Order: sequence, then C-alpha cells, then structure tokens
Amino acid sequence: MEHLNLPPGKKIVLFDGVCNLCDNIVQYVIKRDKKDVFRFVPLQSELGQQITQHIGIDTKQVDSIILYEPGVAYFYKSSAAIEIAREFGGVFHFGTLFKIIPTALRNHLYDYVAWNRYKWYGKKDACMIPTPEVKSKFL
Repeated sequence: MEHLNLPPGKKIVLFDGVCNLCDNIVQYVIKRDKKDVFRFVPLQSELGQQITQHIGIDTKQVDSIILYEPGVAYFYKSSAAIEIAREFGGVFHFGTLFKIIPTALRNHLYDYVAWNRYKWYGKKDACMIPTPEVKSKFL
C-alpha cells in the first residue's frame, strides 16, 4: 500500500463524495479533528477505488462510510461511525456504548439511512471541492 502514498499514522475516511449528508458529516469530523488524525477520500475517486479494492470491499455492497487504518484494520457502516466518534473523546466517547447493540441491528438502521440519504438530503453532481483551509485533509 506504500505505492499509494497514504500518510503514515493517519486514519483514512472513505465517503460518498456526491452525498450531501456525507459531506456534512465530513465537515463535522474535520471541525472536531483537533489531533489531526483523519484524512478523507471520496469513494468515487481513483484512490478511493484502489483502497477499497486493496481491503476487499465491494462498493456495490458498501457505498457509504469506511474507516481504514493502513496496516491495522478497517471498519464500515455503523462500526466506522463509532470508531470515528471514539477519536473525539469527551461526550463522543459514549458513542462506543453503541457497540453493545449487535452489529447486524446497528447496520440495519445504518443501511436504512444510507438507502434514503439522497432522497432525504440530496445529491451533488460531482464530489465537493475542499476549501483551501481543509484541502490538506483530503487525499
């Protein structure tokens, strides 16, 4: 995976780059990423496709959020959301309590929101263009 030039020590958040809900979530995470832990990659990008192929995720089955820690692990759907929230500490750390709910049940709710995200929140024609202030957070 070195040939992809992923920054060492960073957690990669793969997201649906044309989804308004996903864009809002990415902006939310960026504002709270005080330790500069995360980097962001749209699933639709070439790098996003290379990463999902490398870790063996079929984006026809998982087309929303994936958290990839190079050389360590990857998480998707509700587990990715919980792992991202865990990095924020404080009150967000309580989000890890959701792990007591069976993954299948958490993902069922997650899938329901994901399935309806374009209908409820809309869709862009293209991936967002990051502002100069946050451009370094995107790969």
